[in-house]
Amino acid sequence: MNERALRESLAEIARRLHARGWVANHDGNVTARLGPGRTLATPTATSKAAVTADRLLVVDGEGNKLSGEGKPFSEIGLHLTVYRNRPEVNAVAHAHPPAATGIACAGGRQLERPFIAEAVVSLGPTLPTVPFAAPGAAACAALAPFVAGHDAVLLGNHGILAWGADLEQAYLRLELVEHLAQIALQAERAGGVQPLPESALAALLEARGKAGLGTPAPKPPKAVVACAPSPDASVPIVGAGTADLAGIIREELARALRKS
Repeated sequence: MNERALRESLAEIARRLHARGWVANHDGNVTARLGPGRTLATPTATSKAAVTADRLLVVDGEGNKLSGEGKPFSEIGLHLTVYRNRPEVNAVAHAHPPAATGIACAGGRQLERPFIAEAVVSLGPTLPTVPFAAPGAAACAALAPFVAGHDAVLLGNHGILAWGADLEQAYLRLELVEHLAQIALQAERAGGVQPLPESALAALLEARGKAGLGTPAPKPPKAVVACAPSPDASVPIVGAGTADLAGIIREELARALRKS
């Protein structure tokens, strides 16, 4: 997607947040990766209903403005924290949807454990609440440990932050969090949220991985086949029954070295 198209898409997402009633006043913010050290961002002190492609800012890797009118929003550090920890992420959205934000202000208990199968595939095994921290460096430090293992979080006493491979995915994840929050509140009225059984999670997480969602799995280390390992070597051994053989070889080598 070229920069102009990305600008139009980001502005449209910002206006969607306002149209859904998920932001008010100057609340909420949206960003998208432009390239190394360049991020497209909504400006501060601007209603999301008024955001247009030409009113967006470009900031550097530290959140300093490179171009555009107005100033970067104060929570830009949260977005940059996500980008630094998830190189495959290209968009981040933050808003205050009422149901999910209400749960975030109450501690997040109702959304912490999954209770709908589809949500596990889309968001992962948990939807954590990041403890409240003062805006700025403290808030970024509080968020950082949650980024690698999740695609959306509740921000304690604050709102919702979601990210994705593109703007639409980040928006849809935020939308899903709010939808889950509304269901959870209805479930509370009907007797309480009942989490999915633990036995169901493995298959759902496998489906999530097959769909290419979440943090890319690290490549496993290459196994080393040791035909004649050194006496003090510690290497992976491949093949059934080879562990005993390796031990015998080490003993024989040690015995030979003692005789020499």
